[in-house]
Parts: sequence; C-alpha cells; structure tokens
Amino acid sequence: MAYYRSVGTIPPKRHTQFRREDGELYYEELVGEEGFSSDSSLLYHRGIPSAITAAEPWEPSDLSLTPNAPLLPRHLRLHDLFDDAAASAADVVTGRRLVLGNADVRISYVVAGAPSPLYRNTIGDECVYIEDGAGTVETVFGALTFRTGDYVLMPRATTHRWVPAAGTTVRAYAIEACGGGGGHIAPPKRYLSRYGQLLEHAPFCERDLHGPSEPLLRAGTDVELLVKHRGPGGATGTRYVLPTHPFDVVGWDGCLYPYTFNVEDFEPITGRVHQPPPVHQVFEGHNFVVCNFVPRKVDYHPLSIPVPYYHSNVDSDEVMFYVAGDYEARKGTGIGPGSISLHPGGHAHGPQPGAMEGSIGLERFDELAVMVDTFAPLQLGEGARATDDGAYYRSWSR
Repeated sequence: MAYYRSVGTIPPKRHTQFRREDGELYYEELVGEEGFSSDSSLLYHRGIPSAITAAEPWEPSDLSLTPNAPLLPRHLRLHDLFDDAAASAADVVTGRRLVLGNADVRISYVVAGAPSPLYRNTIGDECVYIEDGAGTVETVFGALTFRTGDYVLMPRATTHRWVPAAGTTVRAYAIEACGGGGGHIAPPKRYLSRYGQLLEHAPFCERDLHGPSEPLLRAGTDVELLVKHRGPGGATGTRYVLPTHPFDVVGWDGCLYPYTFNVEDFEPITGRVHQPPPVHQVFEGHNFVVCNFVPRKVDYHPLSIPVPYYHSNVDSDEVMFYVAGDYEARKGTGIGPGSISLHPGGHAHGPQPGAMEGSIGLERFDELAVMVDTFAPLQLGEGARATDDGAYYRSWSR
C-alpha cells in the first residue's frame, strides 16, 4: 500500500552522496517489491548491509504437513499447545508450532515469554495477530510497540526481533505468506484508490496504521541472524553471523515498512439482513484472505436471522480463530477462546442445531475472531494433529 513515510535523517535527493560526520559515506539500501516495479523504501546504513562473516544451516521448527483425510471439519484447541514452562522459554520466532498450511500460506501459533533472535523471513510477508500480551518488535526500520488485538504486518525480508514486555508472555497467531504472487499481505484492493489511498468505504484508514517513528540504532559485532528461505524441499533456514549489528539505519523513507493495526480500530459493516464474510475482510494475500469478526450490532430486518446461513464455499477452506466473546453459531461444541474451527471446501457448514432460533431477536454479537479463507486446500501441521478434538464433525448431527 503506497503510504509514504520518512523517519530519521535522509539526504535531500536519493542515490546521491550522504556522508557521516567523519566524512565516510552512509550505505544506501533499496528494499523493494516486484523487481523495482512496486512499493519500496530507501534505508541509509552505517555499515554494509550485505556483509556476512559466517553461515551454517538452520532448521526451522517442524513444518511437515499431512492431508486433511478423511476430509472433515475440525476443532483445534491451540491453548493446549503450550504449558507455562514451555511458554516462558519460547520466543515468537523459533517457538512457533505449525497448525495449518498449503503452498500459499502457513498458520502457526506460539505462546512466548523470551526475546527472539534476530530473524528475517525471505519467503513472504508475515501478519501476526496478538491474541494477548504486549511488547516491542525491533526492526531495521525502527521499533514498533504492540499490544493485545494488534496485527503486526512485517514485510518480506525485514530483519526484526520480538521482545515481550518484562514479566509477560505473548500469545501470537502467525499468518505467513509463502511466496506466491510475491508473497505479500496488504489491504484488499477494493479498499484502495488506484494510487494506494484507503477509500471512504474501507473499514479502516491510514490514521489507524502505526509505523516506526524514529531510528533504532544498535551497536555490536559478530551478531547472529536467522534467515528462513526457500530450499529444495520447501522452507529451510540459514544462520548468519554479521560483522556489525543490522540495526544501524540512521534514516529511511518510502512506502514499504512494518506497521501495526489494532482490531479495535476496525469499523464493522452491517446491514438489515446477514452480511457475507467479505464485509469483514481486513487483508489479502495470494490465494488467501484475512477477515476479523468484531463486536457489532447485527441484522435489523424484523424477520432477520443474525447467525450465518449454511453455506458451501466450494472454492475455499475456512479457518476461524476464536479470540474472545460468545459465538452464537457455535454454541454446544466446546469452541471458545483459543479454538480453531476448520471448515474445508466441499463441506457445507453453518450454525449448530438450535443456533438459528436462538439468535432471533438478538441486536448485538459480542465476539472477536480472526478468519483466514484459502483458495487451495489446507493440510494439517503438527500443531493441528496434536490438538484436534476428534469429535467436532459430529456436532451438526442431532
């Protein structure tokens, strides 16, 4: 999204001499998408951004996937993945446990109390939803503070580090683009003008997006950096040693940078009768979309049925991550905060028995959930295999 920002000290003209007080040149780095044909930013480093002194293989956590076979809707209990001891030692990068994935997107979950290593995902953008907790993401562009309800949007190949607030743990739901279509995650195109401005019908605007406001300068030598990248069998990694700290940028400007957006700033779109899921959309990637269901007034036609109608979304798998509140359509299934429901394409799904009648007359839903719809079938990661309740598919049978 083309939304210009300038931070720190930059020269008046790009690609010209920009010198330090001692007369040495700063090193200009262009970070850009689609081969110089899309959004970019120019960063000015004290050190050479390409410098590496050592490298060795690094294997990310278990990224294996197995088919959803037999094809079933599933209920996954993500809060069962981490006990207190595991959470206190985990970090938001290396502690992630893969829940669902395909060639376009991976969805992981982590509960973390420790700072992460320096990390760079060169496969695709990351959209990390903060279910609970607070802290700071340190990045080469500067620092971002985050809190409960934030989406943290991290552009592909951005060097960064997650630091939970002292004495706290962070519950994070990570949505990672896998490189298709450039591997980018952005607001839906229908919300944007042809020049990239958020339009009046969009449920949020630029005032709701919070990027870095000042440089984050760090010193150090022999600094380790974990890089996730593509390999012969899919995602793999490398551990680099850098001669100086990569957080050495004195200034930058452009339209590509990390930012946060809090779900409380999403303005729900409602109507007299039930509105379809696209009205809840907040971001899109290649072959997937991200939506959020927030507390809102519901349908006000005198004969309306506020819960969703049964639907066979034949082109999509639907993943609903339940964060807070009451879920009128899912009562009686055990679904609650920390649950995921997976409704695969080819399976008609909708409210549980009795939910339609129970919703009549309601004026408001108090629910908070993050939904990912994919346009290719999802497979099960080890986090899903460990937490599937095994019974959800029977919940519509009287």
